[in-house]
Amino acid sequence: MGIAMKWRGVLLSGLVVAAAGCSQLGYYVQAAQGQLSVMSAARPIDDWLADPSVADKLKTRLGTIKAIRRFAATELGLPDNASFTSYADIQRPYVMWNVVAAPALSLKPKQWCFPVAGCVSYRGYYSKEAAQDYAAELRGEHYDVQVGGVPAYSTLGWFSDPVLSTFVHYPETELARLIFHELAHQVVYVQGDSAFNESFAVTVEEAGVERWLQAHGDDKMRAAYVAQQRRKQDFLALLRKHRQLLAENYASSASDADKLQRKAAIFQSLQDEYQTLKQQWGGYAGYDRWFAEPLSNAHLVSVATYHDYVPAFRALLAQEGSDVKFYAAVRMLAALEPTLRQQRLAALAHPASAAVATISK
Repeated sequence: MGIAMKWRGVLLSGLVVAAAGCSQLGYYVQAAQGQLSVMSAARPIDDWLADPSVADKLKTRLGTIKAIRRFAATELGLPDNASFTSYADIQRPYVMWNVVAAPALSLKPKQWCFPVAGCVSYRGYYSKEAAQDYAAELRGEHYDVQVGGVPAYSTLGWFSDPVLSTFVHYPETELARLIFHELAHQVVYVQGDSAFNESFAVTVEEAGVERWLQAHGDDKMRAAYVAQQRRKQDFLALLRKHRQLLAENYASSASDADKLQRKAAIFQSLQDEYQTLKQQWGGYAGYDRWFAEPLSNAHLVSVATYHDYVPAFRALLAQEGSDVKFYAAVRMLAALEPTLRQQRLAALAHPASAAVATISK
């Protein structure tokens, strides 16, 4: 074991010890072991490229990732460190599985609090079986639950995050999107505000991919990305529509039994309208996996976490005009008290409404 890995072990052991006083010790142990197993499998990308036994297809992907990584640092102002400069083949489809939960008649997510990440609206496991077991516990407590595979995550700069076999063969634009997103978490991260963190990272990834395509894409890649973004916006609009219907249902004065019946009808409508969207997309099935489990409040909670504040961050990026100024402005938002931060984001997303509110005072 090298010096760097020893220090990683010491740090993760410290996190476990810090949590030892609570009933979650087993959870922290699996998290520490899972992280160490990923890091121990990583080797520098240059070593993989120099290895004659490595397949040419993998070498090509790793070469593309090196270029994306340089672009992230030189053109997007993202951290220029050792993250995504190594590669690990972890021999499974996802690096971990997230459990998301919400009450049966609410769209407010259950929160879990951790020593480093703060309070977040998901709980991750390095074993699919362990995630499913915990999901079963939550369902026994009458929560709506979603279990979703995670191809990558950020350790927020605590470790040098490697490229993983779970995403190395993604299309080029998806590779860029994922790397830009995870590096954005190292720029700004607010403990306890998942929606802020994820919406900021989505904004960085989308703007970054647009610039990557301008510099390195061809007409076919650009057209494919535009089509993908249109489908994504259609999908999100569909979810927003049904999330609003659910929110109105849960806030109504109807009985719980009637609310549950209405809830089932709304989710059936979501399924039906998705099938119509697929036909409009020419049969594109890229979102089928999202619909694979029975739909629940937890599905809509997780989507909201990643997209609710994106319009505000896009407006702020346009307003600031450069990456450096944008990141500085986001750090200022991050330093605000949560309620004021949400007000500022709302004003950015809907400036006309904010102006009317100001005038009326």
